Amino acid sequence: MRSRILILLFLSLYFLNLSAQKKIELLSPNGGIKTVITVSDKIYYSIFYDGEELLTNNHLQLQLKGEVLGQNPKLTGQKQTKGSETIKPIVPLKYSTIASEYNKLLLTFKGNYSVEFRAFDDGIAYRFVTDKKGDIDVLGEDFTVNFPREYLLHLQQAGRFKTAYEEPYTHMTSSDWKASDKMSTLPVLIDTKSKYKILISESDLSDYPCLFLKSSGANGIVSTFPKAPLEFGEDGDRSLKILKEADYIARTSGTRSFPWRYFVITKDDSQLIENTLTCKLATQNVLSETNWIKPGKVSWEWWNDASPYGPDVNFVSGYNLETYKYYIDFASKYGIEYIIMDEGWAKTVFDPYTPNPKVDVHELIRYGKEKNVGIVLWLTWLCVENHFDVFKVFKDWGVKGVKIDFMDRSDQWMVNYYERVAKEAAKYELLVDFHGSFSPKGLEYKYPNVISYEGVRGMEQMGGCTPDNSIYFPFMRNAVGPMDYTPGAMISTQPESYGARRPNSGSIGTRAYQMALFVIFESGIQMLADNPTLYYRNPDCTEFITQVPVTWDETKVLKAEAGQVAVVAKRKGSKWYIGGMTNNKEKERNIELSFDFLDAGKSYKMTYFEDGINAGRQAMDYRKKEISISKGDKLPVKMVRNGGFAAVIE
Repeated sequence: MRSRILILLFLSLYFLNLSAQKKIELLSPNGGIKTVITVSDKIYYSIFYDGEELLTNNHLQLQLKGEVLGQNPKLTGQKQTKGSETIKPIVPLKYSTIASEYNKLLLTFKGNYSVEFRAFDDGIAYRFVTDKKGDIDVLGEDFTVNFPREYLLHLQQAGRFKTAYEEPYTHMTSSDWKASDKMSTLPVLIDTKSKYKILISESDLSDYPCLFLKSSGANGIVSTFPKAPLEFGEDGDRSLKILKEADYIARTSGTRSFPWRYFVITKDDSQLIENTLTCKLATQNVLSETNWIKPGKVSWEWWNDASPYGPDVNFVSGYNLETYKYYIDFASKYGIEYIIMDEGWAKTVFDPYTPNPKVDVHELIRYGKEKNVGIVLWLTWLCVENHFDVFKVFKDWGVKGVKIDFMDRSDQWMVNYYERVAKEAAKYELLVDFHGSFSPKGLEYKYPNVISYEGVRGMEQMGGCTPDNSIYFPFMRNAVGPMDYTPGAMISTQPESYGARRPNSGSIGTRAYQMALFVIFESGIQMLADNPTLYYRNPDCTEFITQVPVTWDETKVLKAEAGQVAVVAKRKGSKWYIGGMTNNKEKERNIELSFDFLDAGKSYKMTYFEDGINAGRQAMDYRKKEISISKGDKLPVKMVRNGGFAAVIE
């Protein structure tokens, strides 16, 4: 009898628990992606694509001082609606017009908070929204994702929160990533080993730290965040050391929306490159006037150590007036909008008001204006923080933008620093390029004068910048926002023969590969990193890369396999450009380009650059050709290892 009573009691409790669970389904507009949200002891959600479960029993919580939002949640309301928006980015890196269509689910809970889900045809996003009085202390946030089976993970692992997001990618199975291993920055790319890929990142980050991910130790991933810093000490001439941290990750307003956590979910790798979820989820432009924001290319002296040479150079080159005028003349000849004056233009890194007397910034600004070339000045973040009126001063001088470096942190204080800089720079009509930075989180749409971020293992890493790593950028780093990689090397080598260093800097990858990067990689301020002397000696290459736009009306991916190959066509006005890149895994890669994206009934001229017959060994070997093409034509293309392909169609 007692056992029967116990069984009945167990069953009654079981069915009571089932009845307490609330299951809600949210579909993408085309019905392909389904999210099943379950409200029970936590807020759980599982994600399906075409019926296949990709992520299972994920859960989310926001841990505040005194309460945990999402722990034993009491659902008080739910509402599903459709969203339809047309976004016209001020700096369009993929499309001049973005159609944002989604289904929205708003769940409201007892305790004055809600969770908003949005389902797009290419992904899912969610965020917390709170309505609390006064300020709140956020002690932590639970972002837990569980894999139903073993997946392949592509990570950028950092040993600590002080990072410039420049680590090379690592690639491991989800079961091999241990809880004790290094954490990862965002974005993270997940290969389900079937036909699906999942890209995880965040958007609309404000007054809150960046999200990092680590292994759960149980075939899943969990969130981790840097604590809010409270006290600082000296740490060299360009940064500060954190001496004391709070027990919270953020002290913030109790009435606010929190950052979006999003998943791009696709069975076609091209959608990773074409996705615009960071933009769709970001706060859009808050500036009343944006006509002064002029994206463009930049001639940059640091990578080549300010070292022009040759018969036409009748001065001692270096960080001096004559050399910078030479860069301005080069930029003017090829229609390059800006030059950057990197470290050395000021007398010291501490003082942004006193130029190096050898440089004479004021004369260069005058000379640049005469030649229609703007000046961008480099500064450390600490110098800017200590002299926040520098934006007004630079505006008065006639400077066009600032490159701010060495932040190397992602805590709430530093995230707020980015926004303070963006706002103050916009006030004085200055562009901002963040170096030593985290990856983009949407601020560039709210303040479109934020024209680019580094946060990438770019060509500054010299021999540490390899096509095997860079081939992931279109699918990961550049898939979440602008990327200041600094392409444009004219000395190209295969890895076994690499030995370059400044001033004779070089890159791994073929010449055609380098040219293709100007089409594939997205940045509102795209560098020409090499020496003007070498650009003058390679006029056909220079004429091509200087005509490639930095903003685009349309993007079409022609071939995409994450970690292997990317071929992208982009349109500006009536011209199309094509860039193709591949890695070191194969001796060569043969693909067929189809020109179905062209208008019917028209004949086009295509000028293209392909790997030469000897480029597999001598990477500077390339061929330039011209052909006529029409819609529907096909073209076989061979890219050697670490090779590329670049073209313009008009």
